[in-house]
Amino acid sequence: MSGNFIHLVKLSVGTESVETLADWQDIARLNWPDKEPRHVTRMWPKREAEILKGGSIYWVIKGVIQARQKIVALDEVIREDGIRRCGIVLDRELIRVESTPKRAFQGWRYLKPEDAPADLTKARAREEELPTELQSALAELGVR
Repeated sequence: MSGNFIHLVKLSVGTESVETLADWQDIARLNWPDKEPRHVTRMWPKREAEILKGGSIYWVIKGVIQARQKIVALDEVIREDGIRRCGIVLDRELIRVESTPKRAFQGWRYLKPEDAPADLTKARAREEELPTELQSALAELGVR
């Protein structure tokens, strides 16, 4: 990927694996009129234009960046409390990436393209997923 864009990195709290994230999104997207998956967050990214030029959201699952999704749009979401929130509209495809450890943080963070983990090859993406604890240990050692 190239161009003048930026990614987001976000913890997927309570998610056990990329598969459980996909399952959760399949159920949750049915609540939206366009049936596309979204992640709703309190803060609106100040770097919206850069995100929409090709950015993805990189998902941290159990302390490890494991997958990404292309960001399609940012939509205004106003819930029952009347507060404006940002709905990050996502491509349905979850793309597995090289396991990369990431310490816990709140909210989301920007991620420069040069710092983003590489996508796994199609052959590696089909491999059986290692337990998250083992992925974390291998990533800490620099083995991917």
